[in-house]
Amino acid sequence: MKGLPVLSLLLWMCAVYFVGIYLFVGGFLLVRLEVNRTSTCGDVLQPGEEPVDFCRVQPRFRRAVLLIIDALKIDFAWFDPNNTAPRPYENKLPVLEETVSSRPSHSRLYPFRADPPTTTMQRIKGFTTGSLPTFVDVGNNFASSAILEDNLIHQFGQVGKRVVFMGDDTWENLFPKKFHRSLPFPSFNVKDLHTVDNGILQHLYTTMVGDDWDVLVAHFLGVDHCGHRFGPDHPAMADKLTQMDGVIRSVIDRLQNDTLLVVMGDHGMTDTGDHGGESQKETDAAIFLYSPSPLFPGPPSQSEPDVVPQTDLVPTLALLLGVPIPYSSVGQVLLPLFPPHGQTEGAVGRLSQLEALWINAKQVNRFLETYSGMAKDIPPESLSQLKRQFSRLSSEYLSSVREGRSPSPQLAASLQAYLTSVRDTCRATWARFNPLKMAVGLAILAFACLTCFILSELSLVLIRENAPGPKAPVVAALAAGACAAACQLLAQGYVEAAWCLAAAALSSELLFLWRAHRRGTAPADKNGAKAPKCTTWLSPCRLLIPPLLVPLLRCASLLSDSYVIAEGRAVTFLVFSLALYIPIHLNWDGLLLPPSHDPLKAAGFLPPPASSPSTVRKESSILLACLALLVGSLYLSLSFHACREEQGSCQPSPFLSPLSRLQDSQLKNLHYVLSVFSLGSWTYLLRRCLRHYGNLNSSGGTAFTAHWILPLLSVCLALHWAVSATPEDSFRNLAELISLAQLALPRAAFCLLGLGLFLIWLDPLTVFVKTRGAASARASSLPPPSYRASTGISPQAELHHLIPQIYQRMRRSMDDGELSGGGEVDSSPAVKAYGLGTIYSAPLLLFCGLLGIGLLLLHPEGMALSFLLLLLEMGALLHIHASSTNLSSLHGTYSGGFNVPWTPVVLWSLAATQFFHATGHLPTFPSIQWGAAFVGFPDGHTGTLLPASLVTLNTFASHILFAVGCPLLLFWPLVCEVRGSRGARACGEEGEDAVMEMRLRENPQQFSSALLQLSTRYLFILGAQVFASVCAAAILRRHLMVWKVFAPKLMFEASGFLVSSVSLLIGVTLVLRVDVAVGRWFKRLVPDASR
Repeated sequence: MKGLPVLSLLLWMCAVYFVGIYLFVGGFLLVRLEVNRTSTCGDVLQPGEEPVDFCRVQPRFRRAVLLIIDALKIDFAWFDPNNTAPRPYENKLPVLEETVSSRPSHSRLYPFRADPPTTTMQRIKGFTTGSLPTFVDVGNNFASSAILEDNLIHQFGQVGKRVVFMGDDTWENLFPKKFHRSLPFPSFNVKDLHTVDNGILQHLYTTMVGDDWDVLVAHFLGVDHCGHRFGPDHPAMADKLTQMDGVIRSVIDRLQNDTLLVVMGDHGMTDTGDHGGESQKETDAAIFLYSPSPLFPGPPSQSEPDVVPQTDLVPTLALLLGVPIPYSSVGQVLLPLFPPHGQTEGAVGRLSQLEALWINAKQVNRFLETYSGMAKDIPPESLSQLKRQFSRLSSEYLSSVREGRSPSPQLAASLQAYLTSVRDTCRATWARFNPLKMAVGLAILAFACLTCFILSELSLVLIRENAPGPKAPVVAALAAGACAAACQLLAQGYVEAAWCLAAAALSSELLFLWRAHRRGTAPADKNGAKAPKCTTWLSPCRLLIPPLLVPLLRCASLLSDSYVIAEGRAVTFLVFSLALYIPIHLNWDGLLLPPSHDPLKAAGFLPPPASSPSTVRKESSILLACLALLVGSLYLSLSFHACREEQGSCQPSPFLSPLSRLQDSQLKNLHYVLSVFSLGSWTYLLRRCLRHYGNLNSSGGTAFTAHWILPLLSVCLALHWAVSATPEDSFRNLAELISLAQLALPRAAFCLLGLGLFLIWLDPLTVFVKTRGAASARASSLPPPSYRASTGISPQAELHHLIPQIYQRMRRSMDDGELSGGGEVDSSPAVKAYGLGTIYSAPLLLFCGLLGIGLLLLHPEGMALSFLLLLLEMGALLHIHASSTNLSSLHGTYSGGFNVPWTPVVLWSLAATQFFHATGHLPTFPSIQWGAAFVGFPDGHTGTLLPASLVTLNTFASHILFAVGCPLLLFWPLVCEVRGSRGARACGEEGEDAVMEMRLRENPQQFSSALLQLSTRYLFILGAQVFASVCAAAILRRHLMVWKVFAPKLMFEASGFLVSSVSLLIGVTLVLRVDVAVGRWFKRLVPDASR
């Protein structure tokens, strides 16, 4: 088998796809331009003849305490005295309502609305810089980098205010060396509810009574982690909120008159405790403002805002504490905190509402002028309109100040309208697209899909002797990349790698397409004959077939947000429809049932049928039974779907919740029993299949893995689930043992998984050869048998010819009870060979099964049943494919060769997407199961690579399993081959049994060609889905739902393609590794003396 050309062509194809994705994403998800300028005390000038140093004016408040309760949604803060049966998260913060009611001039409680993405790092950026984050920032949530834009922490330091921080260590990463004193605690372990909060409480009160601070920031994480671990509707949430209520009371008691208290949440949470998206439950947090001195002119009035945007906190705090507003802030001061114009007499450091608005508007206008000079993305008409509006308001305000008259009452409202217009304009245009990069990325992906399709049709031509492979395209790519780099150096003095990669990818694609066009309009079949004219590569009769129409229809549907929202059920329907097409198509062609009686055949005028009617009925029954199993698996898999925020009445699957969240002990036990049963069934079915084909008789590494590592891994997983489901306060005496088990069991499972996969790779053969004792004794005195089939041929060709002969001799040795010819000694080797017929598929099947258990470890326990359904669906698809191939062969319509048709390939790829949804995943960021990062690492991580890898493996588990197992589509028809069904067998060999996968060794060129064709067809389906998502994001980039639906879908499709392509390469490489091991084994089997 020619492994190197197959692997090199696949690597080249994947690399081209990767470049196209990289370029488009680089042009579509650009971070907005940051203005690296800083406000100074001399910038913010109040109207007057002489310039005034803003920072030297005595501020209204000398100190401020910021208590940030992560994920404090507004529903947690409201208090309803009429609610006699509150849920665990309701009425647990009565201190807020009590304070607002008893001291209305000192306190307020508002909904505090965040801008998506609602992840902690972006929210901290938002309420410290006053700027709006972009979509791509969500990817940096766990790789926080220092904030370069002007921000409140920097301004506090500039004026000499001592900032003391304690809590979430994200702040330390965002503001390195900016704090007077810092007490960070690790934040990534969402299962830890108490470490951060208890660490803060050890220092909070002692710090407050001291005098070495001016601004105190405390970021609590317990509420957020409780939501991630248990959800809001859990007793643990009630305990955590009650603790926060006590904290707020204690802080209020320790406040001095010159201190401002701000209690706020950075974002909300969904009903399942997640966040990251833009639903109202995720964006609406709470903000509570309080001071022992009067803070508001009076009780709440009708003019007060219903909702406070998070960006408004920045200018408000800056003016109240006497520091300049950060340069890039687009927030608007919270007017109720400032007295109306003309009512500031006698108040120290008080700015009126109009003065605060003027300073705010002047700062925003300055930023707008600077930004528009650096970036040209704001529409010119909007920019000019905003400039005219500010010029008019500025002249009106300054003239009233110079003349000493009272400004008009509408001026404040006009300034507010101006600030709102600037923020809305920035929000609408801040996603800076790079049309050129997007267009080049689209072109590369379009050519990649075309190249991949043609590569699948030319697979046999490219694998034949002396075929050039990808050498020429790779050389062209290197030359084009070097030329692009040289041109950039000459033109602009630096090199941008993206354009070098673009030139390399496009040149290699175009060269391949040009060379493919020169080969002719139709590929040659295995005999070198040309295909009919109607079957050219891109003709309608080749593209518009039902198996290809289904993925093309799905790709077109990706332009619809309704389809993306309901994709889980839609893909399930597509799998069902295409699977049902197979028996309907067979029946239409007359292949599903035995042929009817023909008198001409009975009289001998026509050849008899290739097989008996009973064999045809048996294969049809197997096909229909597997179809029923597939339908049942599809139906049951719908019970494991999660819910999007847009699906209002949808209820997420109860199996998505970890056992630790379940409070009903009987329900918890039932879920655990189901999970263990599913895990045991997975292990049993794998071992049963391997035992059925004789693959467990050998003593190699693969058999050892199946015998010992597979069941041990299952036991570790079951014990881990039991320990994880144990409540923390159930066995206080065994707390240390339980903590040790939570650490040791999953790590032991990881070690077993790694060992098993390594052993499969090291020793993949599952063949056991046993020599008969009698035959050995009698043959010991005889010379070795002569195996030479002919003379004058190369040893390699002779070996390929000998392999089927060796197999036949082994089979005859098993069938014959004694040596043939009575006393005569037969020259064939008298041996028994177990597992030879599944020599390729057995290690691959065990590899997938072992990997599946490892991926299940990263999922909630309830997903075990879903993984069992995945295994059953994979088996059903393989047997449906094998039975349809056998039925075609039994009726004499089999085309020969080992090529896999489009239908099973499309079904395989659709099943991967279907089980992405059936394992509780969605193409949305809130649905990411972050808990996978802590399996085996309950205390968190020091870096981000390992947790990111674990979360990726969890998210794309179905993509990984189906991609690694894709070569099984090539092997399974041979495994299930019916005796006498293949027309390729030579005539006159009556009674020959099927040699199953050994047939692949008879024609290594066809084997390599079929493997390459299968892989490129699978890549084509995946690449077409990515291309469709890219087109949807590009065409609908100004659509209302682009950042909520289409951009996340693009990110998940692109990430899924990257993971799937790497997994496919792993599966193909494992097949090549097995082929090398098989070749070595046969060479050892043939005695040197016989050659």
